[in-house]
Amino acid sequence: MTVTVAVDAMGGDHGPSVTIPAALAFLEETPDARVILVGLDAPCAAVLTKSRSSARDRVSLQAATEVVAMDEPPADALRKKKDSSMRVAVNLVKDGTAQACVSAGNTGALMAIARFVLKTLPGIDRPAIASQLPTRKGVTTALDLGANVNCTCEQLVQFAVMGSALVTAVDGIERPTIGLLNIGEEDIKGNDVVKQTAELLKASPLNFYGNVEGDDLYKGTTDVVVCDGFVGNVALKVSEGLVVMLYDFLKTEFMRNPVRRLAALAAFPALRAFKKRVDPRRYNGATLVGLRGVVVKSHGGADVLGFRYALLKAYTEVANGVLDKIAHEIAAMPAAISPTAAVVAAEPHA
Repeated sequence: MTVTVAVDAMGGDHGPSVTIPAALAFLEETPDARVILVGLDAPCAAVLTKSRSSARDRVSLQAATEVVAMDEPPADALRKKKDSSMRVAVNLVKDGTAQACVSAGNTGALMAIARFVLKTLPGIDRPAIASQLPTRKGVTTALDLGANVNCTCEQLVQFAVMGSALVTAVDGIERPTIGLLNIGEEDIKGNDVVKQTAELLKASPLNFYGNVEGDDLYKGTTDVVVCDGFVGNVALKVSEGLVVMLYDFLKTEFMRNPVRRLAALAAFPALRAFKKRVDPRRYNGATLVGLRGVVVKSHGGADVLGFRYALLKAYTEVANGVLDKIAHEIAAMPAAISPTAAVVAAEPHA
């Protein structure tokens, strides 16, 4: 099966100078994939013309006449820019030309456009942003990381279902453990929504571990961590800032005097391994999970390596049938959580 990925070539801080080389690098290591680059003709053609990649024949260019700015209001991007590179790329998923879309563009605009064009899967109220975080044991998948600030307990359970299906499909874990992010492990902790969510999760067929705290994210206590988008986004941004700060601290201390510079040379292999292990580029790409199509959001400032990982994530989700697995798990949930899922779970997703 050939997987075709539509790429918003104009998205992000760097546009075609990053998205196109990343797409070619992705194709060179993924022989059963194709890429459709969507963007303005001139800048895309200029980058492609310089390429000597062996995968050039598996790239095609789809013209778009508009670009969504990184600071553009999502409503304007949705209503006023119907021929933007972002909108055209998502449309290619809707009509079946591509099986996935990847963009480093405006997150709010991408969510608005993808939700409007693709709609949500049966039984899903709202899409969520899901991504992997490095842990002591490997990785954990966290959601929601910013799409939904206020959530009901039923929606949080839907996030748990989607996270479970995503981990099963991509990581091959048959019954992933689910943790509910809270201010304490005890049942009496948290607000009313979190407490009610815990009760619903206990009654569900999911493998619910219980409440987890912030430090459990990086202990790898559970395979999936569920929270609303406000909490999740704050936790993610704090984590990213902490990694940068620690790396800067190490660099400063090792460069403080000649003796420490010599020590840095001896420690260089360990420092390089540490940097690679926590390098956010290796975890780049957040899935807008719950849509009738695979859509992956890359960090806006991603370089070629980071964007390549986002493309690989989209490819892996398509190849492993994430959409079907989510629909199947939603259909198995109690009607109180997902009232429409049981009767429409078999609907097509494209």
